[in-house]
Amino acid sequence: MEFTPSELIQFNGTDPSKPIYVAIKGRVFDVTAGKSFYGPGGAYAAFSGKDASRALAKMSKNDEDVSASLDGLSDKEMGVLDDWEKKFEAKYPVVGRVVASS
Repeated sequence: MEFTPSELIQFNGTDPSKPIYVAIKGRVFDVTAGKSFYGPGGAYAAFSGKDASRALAKMSKNDEDVSASLDGLSDKEMGVLDDWEKKFEAKYPVVGRVVASS
């Protein structure tokens, strides 16, 4: 499935009838199994319904870092992001990808 950013935000955990999705490098993962982390009130709830690539790379939970932008990230930060991506791949199913808004 393809999601625009405005569609992806609908899967942020606030609607209990919908799964919770987090994207990394444009790939959308179903993190519903980790809703204690990604659901409302969870430690990583700010990432839900968004591409959290930049925040994961920087190991940041600041709202301004919750972004798909990889611009200006160091090699070390890109390595951290790759590690997060591998963890997500091992734990959560990929359900789609993020596409530009049309």
